[in-house]
Amino acid sequence: MTTDLLRDLGPAYLGSRLKRLGERMQAGAAQLMLSADLPMQPSHMSLLAALDGQVMIIGELADTVGASQPGVTRGIGQLVKLGLVQSQPGADQRKRSISLTAAGANALARARLHVIPDLEDAVNVLMDGQVDAFMSQIDRIEATLAQTPLDVLATRDGHAALRIREYDDSLAGVFRDINVEWINSMFHLEAVDSEVLDHPREQIIDEGGIILFVEARGLGIVGACALKKTGPGNAFELTKMGVRESARGLKAGEFLLHAMIARAMSLHADPLYLLTNARCAAAVHLYEKLGFRHDQDIMAEYGAHYERCDVAMRYVPGG
Repeated sequence: MTTDLLRDLGPAYLGSRLKRLGERMQAGAAQLMLSADLPMQPSHMSLLAALDGQVMIIGELADTVGASQPGVTRGIGQLVKLGLVQSQPGADQRKRSISLTAAGANALARARLHVIPDLEDAVNVLMDGQVDAFMSQIDRIEATLAQTPLDVLATRDGHAALRIREYDDSLAGVFRDINVEWINSMFHLEAVDSEVLDHPREQIIDEGGIILFVEARGLGIVGACALKKTGPGNAFELTKMGVRESARGLKAGEFLLHAMIARAMSLHADPLYLLTNARCAAAVHLYEKLGFRHDQDIMAEYGAHYERCDVAMRYVPGG
């Protein structure tokens, strides 16, 4: 059984779906015109209707039909070749006056007699008697877009592209998968990795630590990070931070790191530190950007836990 991808992709693809719908309707209208022995295409009809009894320049015609000037220029050129429209120098030699020829007026009249009524009947069938409501909705959408472009509407409702998610046990597998992905891409899982990733609640949450996730709108959870309490005092290790390869470039890691640092500061973490490897150059750069500094004392005290550790850093507020 075939699937309808555009339908399944949802409202973000409405423009593509409407384009497809328009193409299907235009194809049917073209067949009706062919049966009526009319030479023009359905896309020409709005231009012919606008020129009925009128003389216009391209700019005026584009404004009337709500289309781009290049598109209107192309359509008029096709109608001139068909002998349905004439283009003549106007009072301003830089602008040409566009009008219907006798053949164009005749073709428009025949279309209104033999094609338009049949199209209207077909649309009524498609709309199941709801044409007025549908057309009102189209009017509202067009009026809104005329005032506010779609890209502006997309940011108006205040929904953030990224948001922080708290840990719960249903996300234990996600936490593991995200970290296994990045660790295996560069290194290999060590025993200390598996112990934490297989038992995040026992190893981190129950010991006074925190696990946070970053969720990207439309993509789901794309990153994870843990704050592990590591001593009798208030020492916390920022650890197991990873972002899925598919979400690189979204600044999800930076967003998550900001949130985790803020959480650590609320716990009065001292020190807040991390252990990593110089091969993770992009991550090291991000840590430096957000206030972590290389620290040999941290390396001496905590660095032996991981075989791959050759970078140790301490968070310095305002540093």
